[in-house]
Amino acid sequence: MALQMDKAALETFVAQEFAQVADVLSVHEVREDRLTLKLMPTQAHLRPGGTVSGPSMFMLADVALYLAILSRIGPVALAVTTNAHIDFMRKPAAGQALYGEATVLKLGKSLAVGQVAIKNAGSDDVLAQASLTYAIPPKR
Repeated sequence: MALQMDKAALETFVAQEFAQVADVLSVHEVREDRLTLKLMPTQAHLRPGGTVSGPSMFMLADVALYLAILSRIGPVALAVTTNAHIDFMRKPAAGQALYGEATVLKLGKSLAVGQVAIKNAGSDDVLAQASLTYAIPPKR
């Protein structure tokens, strides 16, 4: 399926519709088979012990798959998460960017299913793995 939104279009969409994450997340790469989103953690994303918090990693996974879906269907602001599961497997390295590599596994008319692998910059080790389902509203 051809891309409906490229990197610039997705970043513009996020800035307009989800300004609350636009300053901490950036689209790193958009391809037909995958979208990679970057989180550069700040002090606000850390938990005691100096590691990135679970909610921050979940935000990265959730938004990464959302944008991967939008890259294929276009700007549908009301596509929403209906199910999510995340496994935290390794502690993120301190002071490094995290990347969420999102893959859409199934894209239907009303539901999309995908997965996101979260990694530190320059590492192939998966820190967290998320599986998510999104509801896509009917076209009007």
